[in-house]
Amino acid sequence: MNNRAACKTAALIILLTEFALVAGCSNPQEDVRVTLCKDLAITQIGAPQSIVWKATGNDIRGYEHLAVNLQFEAQDTSGATTPMRASCFYNYTAVEHTADILSNPLTAYATSPFKMTLNGAPLSAPILAAAIKTAMVNQGKALVDRVQKGVEDAVRRVQDRPQ
Repeated sequence: MNNRAACKTAALIILLTEFALVAGCSNPQEDVRVTLCKDLAITQIGAPQSIVWKATGNDIRGYEHLAVNLQFEAQDTSGATTPMRASCFYNYTAVEHTADILSNPLTAYATSPFKMTLNGAPLSAPILAAAIKTAMVNQGKALVDRVQKGVEDAVRRVQDRPQ
């Protein structure tokens, strides 16, 4: 392999590695529990035209549980907007207090909820389980799409570089 081909290959590997590290998180500032709760809410309201997230709050109940509370508006295909709220409840799972828990208390809680309410009504266990499965499949598809787009963009950038 000549130097030019080796440099192109190295540049492609660097770009792909960089993208793979960043692509895993759609919103790195948002906790995974909040993201999952939003995704679960979306699975329960069907296919809204648009969703506007109004407020997000966390209610930490010590060793008992964490409640992620969401307020949002969902617009249907007719244009009608409905104010809604969802709460997802996560069990406390930490074995010991670590520096990570002190700096980010939400890490002491499970990443999958044991209970969810939508507009005050609890979801049954089978419905919650199906919603979690659907949300996780959708998150996986979105990640694959982002990685694929990133790879295509990286290849295009390497190919477009002047020789």
